Amino acid sequence: MDTEASIHVAEPPLLGGNKTCAEVTRDVAAPLEGKPTGMWWVAFLAAVTVLALGVWSVWYQIATGIGTWGLNRTVGWGFDITNFVFWVGIGHAGTLISAVLLLFRQKWRTSINRSAEAMTIFAVICAGLYPVIHMGRPWLAYWVFPYPNFRGPLWVNWRSALLWDVFAIGTYFTISLVFWYVGLVPDLATLRDRARGLRKKVLGFFSLGWDGSARTWSRYEMACVLLASLATPLVVSVHSVVSTDFATSVVPGWHTTVLPPYFVIGAVFSGFAMVLMLMLIARRVMRFEHYITWGHIHAMCKILVFTGSIVGLAYATELFVAWYSGSPYEQFAFANRIFGPVGWSYAIMVLCNVVAPQLLWSRKVRNSIGWIFTITVLVNVGMWFERFVIIATSLQRDYLPSAWSGYAPTLVEIGALAGGFGLFFTLFLLFCRFLPMLSMFELKTVVRGETGHAPHAESEERRVA
Repeated sequence: MDTEASIHVAEPPLLGGNKTCAEVTRDVAAPLEGKPTGMWWVAFLAAVTVLALGVWSVWYQIATGIGTWGLNRTVGWGFDITNFVFWVGIGHAGTLISAVLLLFRQKWRTSINRSAEAMTIFAVICAGLYPVIHMGRPWLAYWVFPYPNFRGPLWVNWRSALLWDVFAIGTYFTISLVFWYVGLVPDLATLRDRARGLRKKVLGFFSLGWDGSARTWSRYEMACVLLASLATPLVVSVHSVVSTDFATSVVPGWHTTVLPPYFVIGAVFSGFAMVLMLMLIARRVMRFEHYITWGHIHAMCKILVFTGSIVGLAYATELFVAWYSGSPYEQFAFANRIFGPVGWSYAIMVLCNVVAPQLLWSRKVRNSIGWIFTITVLVNVGMWFERFVIIATSLQRDYLPSAWSGYAPTLVEIGALAGGFGLFFTLFLLFCRFLPMLSMFELKTVVRGETGHAPHAESEERRVA
């Protein structure tokens, strides 16, 4: 009985196949040094096609005007701002996995942190495009930056939460990009030592003269810890600032103090779902079963259940606050969300974000790749609809019944939505083709059972290469 119990409670390994350091480098570098597979080309062409559809939709909107959207006097924000908030949320998991888990020395991050960091960069790029498009005249986007100019009294409004977004997201993107690049340096050096010709020179330039010495590793670890310490507060601050776009208004359903933590936990929830979805695809397509193991999958599932439960609590808190406030406007706003013309979107949100993750309590579901993948897709669908519910349904029914209006997206808006996904997956596929998806040097620490970085593993790999 004791033996059986120990088998059931044993944690799945974080690295399978009894890999050596040389095998880790060979397996991770194989997709970069060989020719792209047919499956990669199919996925890349599909992503580029969807991106081209988005580019055409945005070009048509800019050339014709924002009248091509389904917006009106009542609903001034639609798909564009919904997409913006959605992609900002997706970008949160990369910083959380890389920074917070690094500070807490969680080993299960080793196989997923690199892709999560890249996902953050690409998601923030997608997010930043939608407010620029929403301006209607994107060539004047530089006006949001405070710089000496000759436009007279025209100056940025420092009291506007929309301006706070510019600085919050800009800072988040910069720190995330630097953190991602610094983490790549040791692996770029390993690839440099294996490369020849022009590729060797390019990798040599970007590896910053890495020599694998003890002093280099010491400074590298110090830089990682400092960057992680800077990035960690951004997990909370960035989406809190985004939530102030809504919380500082007087629109019923928006003017509430629950939005900042609500937005933050929702961002972590959707970001982890996207990371897990991408890792499941990479695990199968790139044959990384030995590196993205059930240990990683189960850890991510725990995070999904935990964050999904908090999101459900946030939904219940919103309803309670609306009832307890005694305000007929707040009560009507939430009644309209649930029973109004687009109440179906609220039902999708609850089913995907609250009900679906709870299926992971079942061992059968938790041990099925198909079920887990389906749940991650449902979570991302539900989180997009959450942003749609918050934005569109709150604006449709204003204080004045005479100003009430409906909202329906046009084909141009749907094309712009699809284009965001096309851009994201195009960038991610290029990343998989030209840069290591997995952190080789961190995987080697798992091979050797060490708690810190392993310079000697790197030097041994150089001798093998």
